[in-house]
Amino acid sequence: MKTTGGTDDQKRRAAEAAVEAVEDGMVIGLGTGSTAAFAIEAIGDLVADGMDVRGVPTSFASRELARDCGVPLADLDEIDALDLAIDGADQVADGALVKGGGAAHAREKVVDAFADRFLVVADPSKVADELSHPVPVEVLPDARTTVEAAVSDLGGDPVLRRAERKDGPVVTDNGNLVLDCDFGTIDDPGPLAASLSSLPGVVEHGIFAGLADVVYVGTDDGVDVIEL
Repeated sequence: MKTTGGTDDQKRRAAEAAVEAVEDGMVIGLGTGSTAAFAIEAIGDLVADGMDVRGVPTSFASRELARDCGVPLADLDEIDALDLAIDGADQVADGALVKGGGAAHAREKVVDAFADRFLVVADPSKVADELSHPVPVEVLPDARTTVEAAVSDLGGDPVLRRAERKDGPVVTDNGNLVLDCDFGTIDDPGPLAASLSSLPGVVEHGIFAGLADVVYVGTDDGVDVIEL
């Protein structure tokens, strides 16, 4: 699923502003996606300057990038606490998010929810008055058809995400499939999030409601900081 996005400069400004919250000794959740990648690179610069931090990656991609940037890594089950998580979003509206464009939202939600503070980094194209982005839903392969039917009953239009440059569907790092479910405008994301979570066969969905603490929106000439 392709989405239009902001400029690299906007994304970098947001990411670098969020990384200013990183302090020596912290354990940091490392998000997935183009804006989170700039944050990982900025954290790598801090490590190169001598800061003692560890990162908990949310995907194969974020793990590989962190390694390339020299960020020491830890698995979630190796730590007692997570000080910060820095992650992007496909859409932000009044503090609620839709995530999962990179099909990493299951691991992202675990990490982002565990963190003491969750910092969102975004460009202006991701900010909206209300959520309307299709909601990625990770499903067990055997549950695809039953979940599709249940999503339709909830008023959504589920579409199996197809891989690019290869035959077949996208397969997550967890070995599951992704349905992109269009619900139109989502006036109240909390109840829909609860309904999706209750469906048998759903591993995780991309509505992140009530998790974010701060949103950093990179602009052409600075960063807008939204405290939640």
